[in-house]
Amino acid sequence: MPLRPQWAEQLVIRTLSPITDALIRARVHPNAITTLGFFVGISSAWAFAQGQVRLAGMFILIGGAFDIFDGRVARGTGLASTFGSFYDSTLDRISEIIVFVGVLAFFLRDGSAQGDVGIIYAVLLALGGSLMVSYTRARAEALGLDCKVGLMQRAERVIALGAAALLFGTMWDSAVLRGAIILIAVLANFTAFQRIVWVYRHTRIRPGGPLPARRPDSTKFTGKRL
Repeated sequence: MPLRPQWAEQLVIRTLSPITDALIRARVHPNAITTLGFFVGISSAWAFAQGQVRLAGMFILIGGAFDIFDGRVARGTGLASTFGSFYDSTLDRISEIIVFVGVLAFFLRDGSAQGDVGIIYAVLLALGGSLMVSYTRARAEALGLDCKVGLMQRAERVIALGAAALLFGTMWDSAVLRGAIILIAVLANFTAFQRIVWVYRHTRIRPGGPLPARRPDSTKFTGKRL
């Protein structure tokens, strides 16, 4: 179960629908949207490194909106592809790495890391946990399982970091930003553990029971941009 409520997710999708519909009508290629979203997202790393925390938060949230656009446009235009799914997921991982490097650069820049080395470990744990959440899902899908469980999925990570940076910036010695990073560090790694348990429960062989089911089309493209 993700942290974001279903109604909030639907509200965001409905709010962005006019833009999505316009992109579909213009038949903008979803890979172009993915690429643009990637560059918007990683711009936050530059903003963090320059100490422009609120600007960084804005870039993160706008980049996150592109994650909604590309998938819905891909389905709406019929341009979804196996490569598009791979391309989207890969750029998301690269983007997360670069963004967290930017966050680390910010704390090193303002001297916070010198007085509180724990924030360095928190950033590294947040990055590692974020990558493990994606890795566990990818490995589950290779086994034919659609593993979408967990508290801190990509959308939650984008909202937590982006909103904390945009709304609070460096207020109270960046306390809210620190809290968001610690929250991601804890819950992302917990989510990876949740997925390990979920896969175990769905693949274990019970005595006298049938072998776990495998999707017959698990190696084929399902039309989704993951």
